Amino acid sequence: MISGRYSALWIVCAVLLNACSGPLQQVEQDSPPLRIIAEQDVKEVTPRADPIVMTGNQSPYWVNAGIASWYGQKFHGKATSNGEIFDVYAVSAAHRSLPIPSYVRVNNLENQRSLVVRVNDRGPFHPDRIIDLSYAAAVKLGFVDSGTSRVEVEYLQVEGVEDRRHPEFGGNGAHFLQVGAFQSRQAADQLMLEMEKLTTEPVQVSRFEQRGGVFYRVRVGPAAEEATLKSLQKTLASQGFGYSKMLIE
Repeated sequence: MISGRYSALWIVCAVLLNACSGPLQQVEQDSPPLRIIAEQDVKEVTPRADPIVMTGNQSPYWVNAGIASWYGQKFHGKATSNGEIFDVYAVSAAHRSLPIPSYVRVNNLENQRSLVVRVNDRGPFHPDRIIDLSYAAAVKLGFVDSGTSRVEVEYLQVEGVEDRRHPEFGGNGAHFLQVGAFQSRQAADQLMLEMEKLTTEPVQVSRFEQRGGVFYRVRVGPAAEEATLKSLQKTLASQGFGYSKMLIE
């Protein structure tokens, strides 16, 4: 059971399942570790307020649903994107754009198993997958033998996290609140008009292409004060808006 110290933001962006791509890193080129473990051997993680630093955090982040894969011995003992050492027996994950470090709950849609994992690396670099899990996490979720599984990813927002990408820590990111992403420009424009009634901050619709598809995202910002956007985010939640996400770019 998730404790009251943090809340789950459930976001399934079906139109963005294949939103990112990069260098190829396939499970088929990897292998299980030398010491095989069972599900009961896996030590689960408890989310904590780990500070977010600039290292490994150069892109905005999304939370998606789709295919998960796992990585093992090939990367054991090597540095992750934020400089930590990858351990196949630890419960961790790689995601293309979530903050590093952060925590997510991965729900295996094929066997209904669920696990909280710590994101500390970038990946997966296979274009058809949305998260790479450590060998141990894959054991716990029950898809080591198959190599991949259909999952939903639940981003866990932990209270008290210090974001060291901010200017006071030497970062130079601009703050945005993303409130939607659509394939329809008309739908995006309609949401922009609704947002303009709720805030005096600038609201913008930007066009972008992903894997041959055209999308329109609606963002509030950039804002000088992050607190302004967080206040708006609470207002939106109270009025039934199902999705909003803080971004730093």
